This record gives sequence, structure tokens and C-alpha cells, in this order.
Amino acid sequence: MTHLFDTTALLAHYLAENGAERVQALLEDERVVVGVSILSLYEFELRLHHLGLDEPTRAGELDRYRELLDRVVDVHEAVRGEAIRLRTRAIAHISAMDALIGATASLHGATLVHRDPHFSAIPTALLCQELLPAKRTSPPPDCS
Repeated sequence: MTHLFDTTALLAHYLAENGAERVQALLEDERVVVGVSILSLYEFELRLHHLGLDEPTRAGELDRYRELLDRVVDVHEAVRGEAIRLRTRAIAHISAMDALIGATASLHGATLVHRDPHFSAIPTALLCQELLPAKRTSPPPDCS
């Protein structure tokens, strides 16, 4: 596995937000092996629920993403240990879920693809990261 998508990368792609083109390019690159933590699929489905998608539609979207991805990685004891290592070396607070997702990437020597600024608390020497562009929250100002 060369890259691991965080939930934010999945959402950027699904919602066609900033960063979606980069996520698509990684999915299409034959040299890239893309994985996702089962925890990101959990967060992704929960977000789809909050967006109003019913259970059958959510299941269909999860199946579609499983087909696009090369690997879904489960959480196990080594991930827990690596998450502790990352979280205790972070320079600022990082959530337990983000630490576990980052640990999954770290253990597999994969680049974590995300747009979550909290991951910047983890030193790049411990976790290789690719930061996607931030989601646009408002239209750009009209400077005319």
C-alpha cells in the first residue's frame, strides 16, 4: 500500500470538493496502491447518514468505494501501539480516531492523504502526509 485515504479525502472525492481531482488521480494511477482504514469507512458512512442518505444508498456508496480502493485495513494491536506513539509525540492534540488512522498509514509505510489540519501535529518524520486543499466554506470575494 502506497497511500492511505483519511475520511476527509473520501469526503472530498464523494462531494466533489477541493482535492477531489487529486484523490481521483491517485485512484487512477496504476503505480499507486490505495487503502483506507475501516475507521475511515465508519466515519464516511456516518457522514453520509448526516447528509440524509438512507441505509441502502449508504451501503451502495460504501460498496462503490470498496471497489475503487485496493485495500481496507482493520484495526489491530499494532495499530493501537503505533497510535499511542504518534499521539504522545504530536506537538498538539490529535483525536484518538485520527491517531488510529494515522497509525494505520504509518505501519504500512503509506502516505496519509487528508485535508485535516490536526494531522500537522504529527511530525512528518513519523508520518508521511499529503495535505489536500482545504474545503471552500464560502465563495471567493468579489474583487471587482
